[in-house]
Amino acid sequence: MQYETVGRDVGRIVQVVSLMAFLSIPVALINGEFYAVPAFAVSGAVMLAIGVALARTFIDAPDPGKRHGMLIAATAWGVIGVLGGLPFLLIAWTITLDPFPAWLHTPGITETTAAFRLPLNGIFESMSGFTGTGLTMAAVEEDLPRSLHWWRSFIEWIGGVGVIVLTVAILARPGSGSLTLYESEARSRKIHPSIVSTVREIWKLYLGFTLAGIALFVVVGMPTWDAINHAMTAIATGGFSVRAESIGYYGKPLIEYAVIPVMVAGSIAFPIHYLILKGEIRNIYADLQTRWVLGWFALGGVALTAVLLLNQQYEGIEATFRTALFQFVSATSNAGFGTTTIGNGTEKIWTTGATLLVCLGMLTGPAAGSTGGGLKLIRVATLIKGTLWQIQSVFVPASAVRQLELGDRTLDEEQIHREFTEAAIVLILWLAVLALGIAVFLWALAPDYPLEYIIFEVMSAQSTVGLDAGITGPEMPTVPKTMLILNMWVGRLEIIPVAVLLSAVLRNGTHSA
Repeated sequence: MQYETVGRDVGRIVQVVSLMAFLSIPVALINGEFYAVPAFAVSGAVMLAIGVALARTFIDAPDPGKRHGMLIAATAWGVIGVLGGLPFLLIAWTITLDPFPAWLHTPGITETTAAFRLPLNGIFESMSGFTGTGLTMAAVEEDLPRSLHWWRSFIEWIGGVGVIVLTVAILARPGSGSLTLYESEARSRKIHPSIVSTVREIWKLYLGFTLAGIALFVVVGMPTWDAINHAMTAIATGGFSVRAESIGYYGKPLIEYAVIPVMVAGSIAFPIHYLILKGEIRNIYADLQTRWVLGWFALGGVALTAVLLLNQQYEGIEATFRTALFQFVSATSNAGFGTTTIGNGTEKIWTTGATLLVCLGMLTGPAAGSTGGGLKLIRVATLIKGTLWQIQSVFVPASAVRQLELGDRTLDEEQIHREFTEAAIVLILWLAVLALGIAVFLWALAPDYPLEYIIFEVMSAQSTVGLDAGITGPEMPTVPKTMLILNMWVGRLEIIPVAVLLSAVLRNGTHSA
């Protein structure tokens, strides 16, 4: 096992992430939060030192193979999740200790910011941000400094496309294992033959969608600071908000409708965006994943509308439809924005049927190659079509040559079995980790919480959604809080890289013993 390769590439990734902390310093200065500057500077310096040490120690390591790529992905996402918690920790303690002169106007510590004096809460927020989840330890987001508003949005924005993809765009050279690293974040389709050109094209599209989202949100009446943060986290399908009530804070239907297309854009694979913007509009319906994304959003929105109407949850058909469509798209795209309260911990607000329908949306997720998590619709399509293909095989002669159309690909029997098996394994492992998280919650929490809300909360973390039923918060016990961090980590990496990492660690431990 060439751990040198893993160490070298994880170091390079951490170096790139360290730049994020340094780039956040001007944001603190512009907002007059001078007390936050040392926290970002120290955070960046620590990350840079770790990254440089790893990269230089293993500078002569060979390029990564497929197995290395998975180990690098799992390790890097875990490491940056921990290191990304430093600004939360340092800013919270800086405000608490207030070591600066009065003219710097260090604010008083609020209960929301004080929660980040606990390192685990900062790590939770960081992992939630980088994985694009959006579950938060911030009780009242308005009470956070703008520096932390920015850091939360920034890490979600970067995490939406992927820190490894960012590293490839900045540091990679042709022939340096870039394709392996690109594929380690569950991406396979390229825009250009060159993988470096592909990721740079993705970043151009991503930045363009973000700027368009900011402009759209400002036009419909969202304050500029809110629009910047919400556009970043909407296209990233992350869901962090600068408001405790999320998008529901504004109480404006026009804003709610405006957020939906940005979440949808984040749910579609970037190579498809590229083709559509090049004039190949037919990909909206010709591409399997895009067709399923749009169809599933529409079907789920209508179904949830019907459930909420039957329960007379909201007044009027339009308000019910708007709420249902927004929440289903938010859940299935993995964006995690909210316009209504689904649950309040032990107090049931939504019915079991409505809650579990949203869980179904979270389970499937958006398209592979998008900014979302979950199982991905291509795997769902593979499982559904593969199962039907297996059933139909009973009624055809054994000598028949059979194929399966999956989007624009025609699979032979060997390919069908391989891809169906892979999708089934991912589903089984994914459900196993989900069951573990639910079991931990049932063991660690008081029995007052409804079971469907516990399922909802754990699935929201593992599908990197961020909607909550009133359970997640700084007062949550350490064990379930740690479990959710693991769920988010597993969910962002689609479980196989995590399984490979754990297998390597256990094998190495066995050999050492």
